[in-house]
Order: sequence, then structure tokens, then C-alpha cells
Amino acid sequence: MTQPDRKQALSLSLLQTATYWHDPVRNRALFDHLFTQLPSCSRLVVLPEMFSTGFTMQSTAVAEEMDGETVTWLLSRARSLQKMLCGSLVIVDEGHYFNRFVCAYPDGRLQWYDKRHLFRMAGEHEHYSPGVEKVVLTVDGWRVCPTVCYDLRFPVWLRNQNDYDLLVCCANWPAARIEAWKTLLRARAIENQSYVAGVNIVGRDGNRVEYAGGSGVYGPAGQVMAEVTGQAKVINQTILWAPLAQLREEFPVWQDADPFIVR
Repeated sequence: MTQPDRKQALSLSLLQTATYWHDPVRNRALFDHLFTQLPSCSRLVVLPEMFSTGFTMQSTAVAEEMDGETVTWLLSRARSLQKMLCGSLVIVDEGHYFNRFVCAYPDGRLQWYDKRHLFRMAGEHEHYSPGVEKVVLTVDGWRVCPTVCYDLRFPVWLRNQNDYDLLVCCANWPAARIEAWKTLLRARAIENQSYVAGVNIVGRDGNRVEYAGGSGVYGPAGQVMAEVTGQAKVINQTILWAPLAQLREEFPVWQDADPFIVR
């Protein structure tokens, strides 16, 4: 597996917190406070799913456009902090509503990924349009695959075809299924020989659903590098390129992977 040159390390921060229901102003202020706790070395900062509203099916009531206040705020903070900031929010685009993972770069660029697998048990597929394209971002030479919550259950969609080094999942994953969340994060790391980082919320949302966090970072062999359950916390972790390259070279399971095709 030929790899381009990369820097040795990538420092990332996961913002595990409770959020305010349908209150973008208070949520932006909340994250502004959490940004003050970020270490200077952190380059990639991940907020939870629907970080400005909570996981809501009231898409028409809370949706913002890409030039709206929350995306504008995200860009502004990425510039001032000189960090890549990302997380999902409700976006309306050309009349369609998306659970959109938005990434703001310090240089003012935006990239985004629309959640493909919509959580039908909450009726998400009735209020949002699914994404159709897998996206890979880059930060300091690392290739990063963004994904949102329920996507984590679908390994064909997330199959690493030598196109990413870090899988990032932002979520509102209920406490009742937290063991599935942790297991799936580790499984995606093992089967894709990739680092995986997942950020979840804590507390109770406006639908009275309980969340317990469980945000963490996992190595490409499935090892737990960081994991926090049950409390709000900024999780900081640095990942190294050399162990990833060594594993892929010495244990090349990717050579025997099935050629799955997403239709």
C-alpha cells in the first residue's frame, strides 16, 4: 500500500457535552467556552451531531442555510483558533433538509458530508434527505473520513479503500445502546486498519432521551486510546502515523478485502 508523505502526528479534540434543545445561540456560546479549554497543539476539533439544536426531527423549524449564523460562526472560530472545526447541524439546501457534517478550515474553506443513513426508528428518513457521496477531508496530510451516528452501523459504506487514515463519527447515540456504540467504533477501526474517533453527547435532550457519552479514540488494531463515559469532557488525543503505517505493512488484511459496491 503506497502512502504519501505525512507529518508524524495529528492532535485532535472531541467535545463531549450536553447541548441546549433548539437553542443555537446558547449552544454556540457553550462551544465558545469549550474552545477556551483546547490545547494549542490541537488541529482537528470535533463537535457532536446536530450540535446547535440537539437531535431533532423538526427540520423545517430549525434549519439554517450554509451562509447562516452557525456556519458563519464555525468559520470565524476556525480562523481565530487556527484549527479545523467540524460537527453536524441541520441545513436546508435547495429545498432539501440535511443532517450535514460541516468542516471549517482555518483558511476559510468549507467541506461537508451529508449523513447517508437516516435513523428510521426516530423517523429521520421522513424529515431529511440522505447523502449520496462519501467524502474525505485532509488535515496536515492526514486523510479523514467524516460520518454521522447511524452511519457507523454500515461497514460497506465505511469500507476503507486506501482512501482514509482516520474515521470521525459525530453522534447523538442514546445511553440505552452505548455498548453497541463503543463496539462499533472499535470494529470500524479494526476492519479498516484506521484510527477512529467518535464524539457523543451527555445528558437528556428535548425528547427526554438519555445520553452517556462514551466518546473516544481507537487505534487501528482496535486498542482504546481514550474513552470517557458519563460526564462532559474535552478529550484530547494525539495519533501517530508510524504505528498505522507499520500495521498496514506487516498485517496487510486490506489485500484480501472484498470489492463491495455501494448502489
